[in-house]
Amino acid sequence: MRIVSFGFQTWGRKTLEALLDSGHEVVLAVTHPASAQSYKAIWSDSVEELARERGIPVHLTERADAATIDLVERAEPDVIVVNSWYTWMPPELYTMPTHGTLNLHDSLLPKFTGFSPVLWALISGATEFGLTVHRMDEQLDTGDILVQHSLPIGPTDTGTDLVLAGIELIPGAVREALAAIDSGTAQWRPQDKSQRTYFHKRSERDSRVDWRLSAVETERFVRALSAPYPRAFSYYRGEKVEILTARISEARYGGTAGRVIVQEGGAVVVCGPDAHRGVENGLVLTRVRAADGVAHSAAEFFTRGGYLTDTPQ
Repeated sequence: MRIVSFGFQTWGRKTLEALLDSGHEVVLAVTHPASAQSYKAIWSDSVEELARERGIPVHLTERADAATIDLVERAEPDVIVVNSWYTWMPPELYTMPTHGTLNLHDSLLPKFTGFSPVLWALISGATEFGLTVHRMDEQLDTGDILVQHSLPIGPTDTGTDLVLAGIELIPGAVREALAAIDSGTAQWRPQDKSQRTYFHKRSERDSRVDWRLSAVETERFVRALSAPYPRAFSYYRGEKVEILTARISEARYGGTAGRVIVQEGGAVVVCGPDAHRGVENGLVLTRVRAADGVAHSAAEFFTRGGYLTDTPQ
């Protein structure tokens, strides 16, 4: 089959590698220009670089404009394969190939449609995540499913651990999907849209800790925002503090959510919606990074106690 690839960042590159190794003919690679913008600057392995190394025609564009549609039409693809494409694709493009357009989305659809699904899955307390290959339609991540692979979320997994594990699912899922289409054995499963959940793009605000959540929820939040992602943060004595590592306390702690107490070999933060009752565990901060970029032992950094707050105070 003749394939056109739309992709960006490490996910797009891994997908292009799988397409090139599939035995089918990749006739065009469409990708975005490199960007220093927030989440686009991480996991930034280049699709363009790989395509040029392998002699594949490359088209750089921010969006699927008229010139892009014309190039794809002239490439005469049997199928388009998409992974990590940031802008809208019009129906005249995704319905163009004989077999339509496949999109790879790193969640178990219909759950976690939208953006940063792996991070949101860990933050939300999901017990598994995965990769779905589905047919693109008029909504975001809602088309019929062809291939779906899952992985468990372990009690110590970080967001980075899960992203890397999910990326490794790409080659097998691509091979399986293309083989089914090429052989005429593809079985499409409509999504139950009543089960759909949608998560928005992440911004700096989404990395701020809410100490009214339980220590269990907050510990997951810290693990989800592992390097290279923007780290979980709060404010201490007017300065931003990033939380690098933490664990759930042994004892229960009461008082005001956000209060810092040097205990249990670290700095325990009182957590939970009913913090005043003293019925919940606290979060033991073990390593933090100050506003000057220097990392510290939390027990040493918080020797004066005090409060972690939502805003500089």
